Amino acid sequence: MSDIAASPGALQSYVDKWLLIQPYQRVALAFVDPRRYPGHIALAALEQELLAAAYGIREPQVAATKLHWWAEELAGAADSGGRHPLTQRLFADDRAHALPTSRWLAPVLAATAQLEEGTAADFPAQLAAAAPLHDAFAALETAWWFGADAPCQRAARCATLGHLLHALRRLQDDAGRDRLPLPMACLARYGLSRRELDQAGTARTQAIKAQLADLHAAWREAARLPGPLGVFRALESRHHVALMRRAERAAEPLAVLQHDSPRGGIGDTFAAWRAAREWLRSGP
Repeated sequence: MSDIAASPGALQSYVDKWLLIQPYQRVALAFVDPRRYPGHIALAALEQELLAAAYGIREPQVAATKLHWWAEELAGAADSGGRHPLTQRLFADDRAHALPTSRWLAPVLAATAQLEEGTAADFPAQLAAAAPLHDAFAALETAWWFGADAPCQRAARCATLGHLLHALRRLQDDAGRDRLPLPMACLARYGLSRRELDQAGTARTQAIKAQLADLHAAWREAARLPGPLGVFRALESRHHVALMRRAERAAEPLAVLQHDSPRGGIGDTFAAWRAAREWLRSGP
């Protein structure tokens, strides 16, 4: 962290927000040297900013205003160099200019388009609704890490599934929102009403475990999709799969999801090293 901390304070604050959400990524910084690859870290922090606007702001109009600002920022960054610390860091790198503006704008436009979507009918519909935003960011991310011709299907699906797992962790907080973390078919199968989502009980536990089973099956399928994973995405996916497995085995799966703490250790270090080796072999 000492190398990142040497960056300007404004940039560091966004990196800190990213690490607060994904503290296990500190391990990855040993392999993605911030002095050599500051743009890679800025891109991860940018994703966190866009996801926070798309999912974390309850008022759609407020979220739309923030996303509109990002659309203007990214549309003009190639010429202006950007106003935001993350944009400035990204567009100081030649690889940012090598990507078309449409690729930078795609995640913001997808995020705006899904702001007022309601609860999905079933798990496949959930995947389909979340996919455009995460597909767009995965395409940007994969091109940044591996080049414009690298396939991004695996990264896109891992990103979408990671979002659905994160939404499930916020089940109680989001019980009053139009878009619920559990699809309608799952609620109907276990006889759950909206107001019962923030109350512990057998039906809620069964519904959460059913959602985890769908996520687990989809993650197994994702592993067979083409495309590499950047170091941060690989470590994030590893963490999500481990968390999901622990929750599936638990009597109170929501408690496991909500009180997750990064375990770190040799497993994360080895996973980050292996992902970095594959990335560096591709010629970053």
